Amino acid sequence: MSTSSLISLSSTALYISFFIYLLAIIPLGLAVRSKRKIFSILGITLTWVGFILQIVYFITRWSVAGHAPVSNLYEFMTFFGIMLVGSFLIMYYLYRQSVIGLFALPIALLILGYANAFSKDITPLIPALQSNWLTIHVLTVAFSSAVLSISFVTGIIYLLKTVNPTEKSKNTFCLELVMYFMVVVLGFILMTSTFNAVGYTKNLQFENHKSEVDVYNYKLPAITVPKNSVVVQSVDANSYEAVDQKNGIIEIPNSIDALKLNTIIWSFLVGTVLYTVIRLFTKRKIISLLKPLTHKVNANSMDEITYRAVIIGFPLFTLGGLIFAMIWAQFAWSRFWGWDPKEIWALITFLFYATMLHLRVGKGWEGERTAWMAVIGFGIIIFNQVFVNLVIAGLHSYA
Repeated sequence: MSTSSLISLSSTALYISFFIYLLAIIPLGLAVRSKRKIFSILGITLTWVGFILQIVYFITRWSVAGHAPVSNLYEFMTFFGIMLVGSFLIMYYLYRQSVIGLFALPIALLILGYANAFSKDITPLIPALQSNWLTIHVLTVAFSSAVLSISFVTGIIYLLKTVNPTEKSKNTFCLELVMYFMVVVLGFILMTSTFNAVGYTKNLQFENHKSEVDVYNYKLPAITVPKNSVVVQSVDANSYEAVDQKNGIIEIPNSIDALKLNTIIWSFLVGTVLYTVIRLFTKRKIISLLKPLTHKVNANSMDEITYRAVIIGFPLFTLGGLIFAMIWAQFAWSRFWGWDPKEIWALITFLFYATMLHLRVGKGWEGERTAWMAVIGFGIIIFNQVFVNLVIAGLHSYA
């Protein structure tokens, strides 16, 4: 099979899996409201079909690239989404709880939609990435992060079951805030898809700290720009000319990626509008809309699964995020540790989950406390994989 055919097969398999997961949510939703097992069987079967198609995507892309397809943000987040579905399937066969899939699949879809906003090009690896230890490190981190994310899913289910959305409390506010952030991600996906569809583009040229001239290609209207930048238009492949001055745009220090920060700001703007529309249309909090899905849920079972997911995911993350990462760093940069932003946040993630387990086992933190720590832990993982990669400059920042 030719390279172009393999790339087409890979992309098609991934797209079909996306729509199959959307379809699987329907029977999984019916399964949590009905005693008929056929709905659960149908939902899990569809999930398996989507998961197998994602594996087809991964294998074919690997064969084309010649290396594990986890070398950029599109590939890593896609693999993260695959592993999240795989982690759900593992937990389903351990605990037979269809409700986990009802919440896990939408999150996996958000992750896949988020990944789709970035470049899908297959490019050669730079020398620092040409190591088998990189593959081992990244694949282990993605899988362990996905398992830990299941604790977030079951933690959310536990909180939806136990928190009264009609009461004004800290728990109600924080849980609704989590839903707001989910809507922000959805807003990012809708926004980037819309601007890509209309072919929006704008070039900004600036002089970096090395006195080199760089050109940023904006796919969204510019809110933040690098210092010393001017608006330019392309004359030919290697030449640009200034066309106007920027007005009402915020200049950002070169230590922060202004282009990617611009995308994050737009995400919150669009997400806030979308969240407001949902609230005005339904006249209810999002947690009020979701709470009926948890009526038949056993809160103690969700608490147990949250704990078990951390028990499985934490040692895997320790291996992938710290030990394997340090071995790769030694091969790539001749040092085990360098206080790079990504390394710091990997350490923070490790320390957080270590503390969570200590408080659970040693101090008896169960139920609501475990659920909230699982939610915070997922926030740390997403901050590390998204914000640190996109905004904070470092050796680990994905293109």
